[in-house]
Amino acid sequence: MSRISVDEALDRAGTGRFQRRLLAIFGLVWTADAMQVLAVGFTAASIAATFGLTVPQALQTGTLFFLGMLIGAFAFGRLADRIGRRKVLILTVACDAVFGALSIFAPSFASLLALRFLTGIAVGGTLPVDYAMMAEFLPAKSRGRWLVALEGFWAIGTLIVALAAWGASVAGVQDAWRYIFAVTALPAVLGLALRFFVPESPLYLLRTGRADDARTIVNRVLTLNGRAPLGPQDEIAAAPRAASGGIFSDRLRRRSVLILAIWFLVSVSYYGVFTWMPAKLAADGFGFVRGYGFLVFVALAQLPGYALAAYGVEAWGRKPTLVGFCLLSAAGCLLFVVSADDLLVGASLLVMSFALLGTWGALYAYTPELYPTALRATGMGTAGAMARLGGLVAPSLMALVVAEGLGVAIGLFAGFLVLAALAAMAMDAETRQVALS
Repeated sequence: MSRISVDEALDRAGTGRFQRRLLAIFGLVWTADAMQVLAVGFTAASIAATFGLTVPQALQTGTLFFLGMLIGAFAFGRLADRIGRRKVLILTVACDAVFGALSIFAPSFASLLALRFLTGIAVGGTLPVDYAMMAEFLPAKSRGRWLVALEGFWAIGTLIVALAAWGASVAGVQDAWRYIFAVTALPAVLGLALRFFVPESPLYLLRTGRADDARTIVNRVLTLNGRAPLGPQDEIAAAPRAASGGIFSDRLRRRSVLILAIWFLVSVSYYGVFTWMPAKLAADGFGFVRGYGFLVFVALAQLPGYALAAYGVEAWGRKPTLVGFCLLSAAGCLLFVVSADDLLVGASLLVMSFALLGTWGALYAYTPELYPTALRATGMGTAGAMARLGGLVAPSLMALVVAEGLGVAIGLFAGFLVLAALAAMAMDAETRQVALS
């Protein structure tokens, strides 16, 4: 009888048909989640017009949405480590689809606030669990590249919601926010049925004593990828059980504090820029850098950012790639501060979009690898909660600082991103091609 770990079996399976299916299913909902998050900035003006509000009042939909995401990320991450990834995946995307679709028909601003809060809880729950589960089905040698590829669907969602807002603006439709929410809800509705085809994580099954079920799923991965299934002599062996104590145990405290600080700092900077930019450019943009049309180009700039991050996390490592993108993001913010004409303003926005989304790609590849299976979804959920806290803080911070000048606000974000780079340098682990525990 020979013993084989899940990681060794996944290395034998490589990446193929099974992972491509998983990427498509998770990517569809990841696209929907990006659209739901970024719809905050694209719908505020239209919501204000419908319900007779000011734009700051309409942005309360974003505040409630991010509060819901904070709760959902923390709660569902912990729940996925207790009851399994698959159950939480199906539950969260079902709630995303239902509450996102109901938002289209909200008859009053109060009902819209409630629905966006509930949608936020669902979206907050899908993000960390998707990444924890995707990581647990990938071989170590290519895990980083595939995790960045999943994060790349965020750029697709950004592009679609920008196109939807641009189309609604050009068409001059009334209550444009309803059309935008309809577009954002569709991928989640489609993704719900597909989620039932996703099996439970074999690492989770082993941890809970279900070795036979884990073996069945590993054989499914091997078969779909064109590899021979495990033979009768092969026994799936569980990885050594990690010490308990949670993500702030003595062994994990340093990396948890640092990685959560990075998530918060990057999130404040990202949402500070991207919740401000749609409304700002639509209302009083700078020359040709004006309106939703330019935002389509900003969204397109994210795609090469992800491509470079996907290359970097495997070629250079997780830490160097994360540090490099944080510093490049800070440089983009500083370029905006010193820009004296429209051309430099447009260039700085494109650099920020390219670099900030590359930063997210590296961060999402790195974080799930920092934790053992028993704590992976909890770690990702807590990181997601820190990101949503950043999303809550960013608009208020913008309101306070922008009175001193827009350049001051963007300069502050540059400082945050430099701090994030320093925190990444201080991390105690490089996880490139390291097996999951």
